[in-house]
Amino acid sequence: MMMIIEKGMIKVSTTFERLLHWYLALTCLMLIFSGLGMMFHSFNFIAVPFGGLKNLKLVHNYTGLFFIPALLLTAFNWWKEAGTFDLPDDIEWLRKAGGYLWKVDRIPETGKYNPGQKVFFLTVVIVGLAMIGSGLLMLYPEGQSKELINWMYALHACGVVALLPFIVVHIYLGTVGVPGSAALVYTGYTSRAWCLSQCPKWLRKKEEDGTLEIFIGE
Repeated sequence: MMMIIEKGMIKVSTTFERLLHWYLALTCLMLIFSGLGMMFHSFNFIAVPFGGLKNLKLVHNYTGLFFIPALLLTAFNWWKEAGTFDLPDDIEWLRKAGGYLWKVDRIPETGKYNPGQKVFFLTVVIVGLAMIGSGLLMLYPEGQSKELINWMYALHACGVVALLPFIVVHIYLGTVGVPGSAALVYTGYTSRAWCLSQCPKWLRKKEEDGTLEIFIGE
């Protein structure tokens, strides 16, 4: 469904950020599904549209090569805002789980990204780098010991287990869990009410330094 940018909505993400987000998301999802299709017999049906497991492996390997620049660009682009924590507020936010799991009296204000998003970001970067390293060794095992390659297969599998819960929660909160969030990855804009609820520190700073972009209509 097409999302409409309405007058008064605030620009939170740039076109580059949205494209990079989808670049990373699509390559990551393709790697997960193709990997599951090869790893578990019950998921072999995923290989059918690709013409079999041999072709699915090729898709997985080539997608992995596209994933490398996606992850590196993601880490470089968002490290300053999502790779560091604002102490002690972020620790307090995490201790209260952001108010998502139980009712709390007061939740510390957050910047553009809340501590939960920062944890997700760091998990994606760290696990992603481990997946790239292990994947390249599995793809080019020449000169490596069989024991090392076996460990790389185990590390690769553990990476999927570590990422899947984060990805499921991320998709849920980015759609129905926090209404208004989905618009950000499609249009880059959302409501002032959303900003006041999700990133009040960022909103206040943007207003103070005069860099807040508001859609005034065409």
